[in-house]
Amino acid sequence: MINMIQNAKDQVLALTGKAYEKAAAAGKLPADVSVRAGVEIPKDPANGDYTTTFALAAAKAMKMRPRDIAEILLENLDLSGSYFASAEIAGTGFLNFRLSPAWYAGVMHAVESEGPAYGRSDALAGRKIMVEFVSANPTGPMHMGNARGGVLGDTLAAVLEANGAEVWREFYVNDAGNQIEKFASSLEARYLQIILGEDAVSFPEDGYHGDDIRELAQAYYDAHGDGLKDVSKEERHAALAKFGLERNIPRMQSDLRRYKIEYDQWFFESRLHDTGYVAETVDKLTAAGYTYEKEGALWLATSRILEENARKAGKSERDIAKLDLKDDVLRRANGFYTYFAADIAYHRNKFEERGFDKVINIWGADHHGHVARLKGAMDALGLDGANRLDIVLMQLVKLLRDGEVVRMSKRTGKAISLTDLLDEVPVDAARWFFNAKPDTQMDFDLGLAVREDSENPIYYVEYAHARICSLLRNLAAEGQAVPAMADIDPALLSGETETALIKQLSLFCEELRLAARDYDPSHLNRYLVDLAGCFHRFYTACRIKGEEPALLAARLKLADETRSLLKNGLALLGVDAPEKM
Repeated sequence: MINMIQNAKDQVLALTGKAYEKAAAAGKLPADVSVRAGVEIPKDPANGDYTTTFALAAAKAMKMRPRDIAEILLENLDLSGSYFASAEIAGTGFLNFRLSPAWYAGVMHAVESEGPAYGRSDALAGRKIMVEFVSANPTGPMHMGNARGGVLGDTLAAVLEANGAEVWREFYVNDAGNQIEKFASSLEARYLQIILGEDAVSFPEDGYHGDDIRELAQAYYDAHGDGLKDVSKEERHAALAKFGLERNIPRMQSDLRRYKIEYDQWFFESRLHDTGYVAETVDKLTAAGYTYEKEGALWLATSRILEENARKAGKSERDIAKLDLKDDVLRRANGFYTYFAADIAYHRNKFEERGFDKVINIWGADHHGHVARLKGAMDALGLDGANRLDIVLMQLVKLLRDGEVVRMSKRTGKAISLTDLLDEVPVDAARWFFNAKPDTQMDFDLGLAVREDSENPIYYVEYAHARICSLLRNLAAEGQAVPAMADIDPALLSGETETALIKQLSLFCEELRLAARDYDPSHLNRYLVDLAGCFHRFYTACRIKGEEPALLAARLKLADETRSLLKNGLALLGVDAPEKM
């Protein structure tokens, strides 16, 4: 796993450390001073490629001016055989380093030798991580929030895998509880209206009013007639809910498969109830002393759990007073367990039964108040929810067409569903645009998503890949194959756009690391747009075809390595890299 940026930073510290040791041995600097210095990439290239704060960090302990220390270090700095051509002092004592051709060659060697594995690391090796995402109620079509959560979860999983983690993708099917009872009541009303007439049967006020409910009720009637008309309400609800779920869930799976999302498991909430696991989990909370009965219901002392956690974390009384502390019902007076009780049991299953080190859930921002309570419940069970359970909250999506907000499908006249969206916008474009920074509200411009110009970022990136593929085909037709690194002179790639492109290649490792650290796979979108831009500028400034052989070979190699990274990055996003456009 070669990371040339980290290698350069490590070498700056090593070179500076050796310069200090040499100066101290000569009596020019105080000996045995421990220095914790940083290395950064300056925002302004005029300040070099890398800079270290060694002199500033050592000033107090050495009782010297930082610039004086830097001057002595510079006098004792030996850059021979390193990645750096020169060093200089800037400001109050920064030591700036400028890269040599050896580092640029090292980047290209790394891209060639590691191929599809370039940028990947083993930073999370040995970590078993579950990413649970979408988990939409199976009572109707999936909507825009599901579309965004789908690509964020799937791409985050890919990013974590690229950093060495063992990742499990899961969809939690809420096939039990209030929403299923409401689903059954809605189907029942529409079914009986088919038989008895709409005026004869009232529709529940809180029911699901979508046309999909009418269609399911009609489908049941077409298949089974009026056989449920005279049975008990319980039997009718059970039959209609089963019929509806058996059609809705495969439809959801099909829609997500079309969206290029495959899960390791679809986990059914009903399993937790049927096996007694929810009841067992609630009993464990009771045994731990965190439940109480009130008005016939069983409550979780959530406020006490969160207050205890806040005190352990050193929060002030003022901060604790600001917390939205309230308790939660686990089992209603009628004996039925709440959704929250099932959710606690489900997460206990993730940690205790299946042994995940980390669980990451992708939720809508409207679930914000649920985060601390679920983490607290895990803490109450001794499962360290504070550190093992992470929630990524994503903001809302606003669909736009020609600057106007879109709420209805032109095709169906109904609310936009995932299926409607994918009928209008290519899957790759949808995946690209929905992979935006999770904590920001996003505007999805339907017109922009299908434009074929540089204003559309996915077109811009895919065009860069296709442009390189076209170049390779044309040169191959003339007998010019892409050379190996051993057959080129990388020192010829010294122009501004050439070195800028190689630096951009080196950044892939860092962006992949940050995407996993921040739970923000949109790092890759921004990186790929920048990489495509660097290539387009290089291609405009540097002729390849028709250039003298040595320079042609070097530039061709650089172009092909850019193609490789564009393809690798798009693959992590679940997006194709077309060879022709």
